[in-house]
Amino acid sequence: MESPCLLRTSFYHVRPGSKEAMDDITFRSDTVLSDIHLHMPNKSHLMVRLNTVGQPVFVSQFQILWDEDLRDEKHSKNGFEREAATEQDKYSENWRREEGGHSISEDERQSRAFQGLEALLDDDGDLEVIRKPLEENKEHSRETIHPIILTKATEDPTEDEELEHFCQDIIKIEHTMATPLEDVGKQIWRGAFLLADYLLWKRDLFRNCTALELGAGTGLPSIIMATVAKTVYCTDVGEDLLDMCERNITLNKHLRNLSGAEVKVKELDWLKNEFCTDPGTSYSWSEEEIADLYDSTSVILAADVFYDDDLTDAAFRTFYRIVHNLKNPCTVYLSIERRLNFTLRHMDISCDAYNHFRKCLHDLENITDGKMTFSAEPIKPAFPQFFVYERVEQLELWKVTTETLS
Repeated sequence: MESPCLLRTSFYHVRPGSKEAMDDITFRSDTVLSDIHLHMPNKSHLMVRLNTVGQPVFVSQFQILWDEDLRDEKHSKNGFEREAATEQDKYSENWRREEGGHSISEDERQSRAFQGLEALLDDDGDLEVIRKPLEENKEHSRETIHPIILTKATEDPTEDEELEHFCQDIIKIEHTMATPLEDVGKQIWRGAFLLADYLLWKRDLFRNCTALELGAGTGLPSIIMATVAKTVYCTDVGEDLLDMCERNITLNKHLRNLSGAEVKVKELDWLKNEFCTDPGTSYSWSEEEIADLYDSTSVILAADVFYDDDLTDAAFRTFYRIVHNLKNPCTVYLSIERRLNFTLRHMDISCDAYNHFRKCLHDLENITDGKMTFSAEPIKPAFPQFFVYERVEQLELWKVTTETLS
């Protein structure tokens, strides 16, 4: 199984109690850490509260970088948008030609995916990861990652009156830092920013839609979608994670151009075939909400959730099941980061989780159930970058369109 950035470090653990207890951090186990948090200056690692399982929670601020030229041209097909659209047409055409309708072998596909990888290996064959140096006093740019962390709080940040005076282009996200693999949804990942960038660039395309996000985690794409959509179903599994997601929705009601969308945080377990409708369970679905989901949804989102083969299979099964019950045609946007790992199975550098994701896409396009057809294509990341993060070449965005057979 491929995992996100794996570090031999701690996951933070503190004793509940007084404010001073927040400084009592001990080391317990190996964890995973997002590159977003890895590049945060140490002085910014300040907690605001503890969650129900004793993990420190942070609130980071991320500013939407509205470029003046992009603001002037955002409603036209001139300038950058038309150029990017042309580049996307070429990109999709070249990909289709290279893939030949998925006729190339899996070995050849992997060979192409790792073309030039040898240049990254040292004399012993180990992968050398080269990171851009961080410059402490350099003005923030789109090429560096320096989210601003709110100071250690003694009160609920959602109730702090001063937050109401923040710039309307600031997004505030509650998250944890290093976590066990099963809790990676509580962190912020670059794939969420890539998808959020695309949603901001194509916001007119999503205006007044009903959208469903699978594996929402901290809820960043759902929050961005809520600035233009009519209804957003923000889904994941685990009460503690969904509590965090709900708090993030509340934290960002101040956003500029907020459409007044209704954002509903709901449990959606990919390993179950039915929605949770138990009224005694937190974040369960009502029959009316399920009916609205099927009657109105036209967009499905998923950001960087394809890091485990079993979960990837479950995600595609859930997607297939929901799409087949939708009243309207649906478009799906999936972001993923290709992560290079050395595996004992291959005794080589590989991207097993990414390869499995591509296989699932291939299988989806080749489904012949007589009811629907699916078509997948990559979206070239030539669109503007609205957030400060490192848009590495391993980040990919995919578009899956569906068509009902008559």
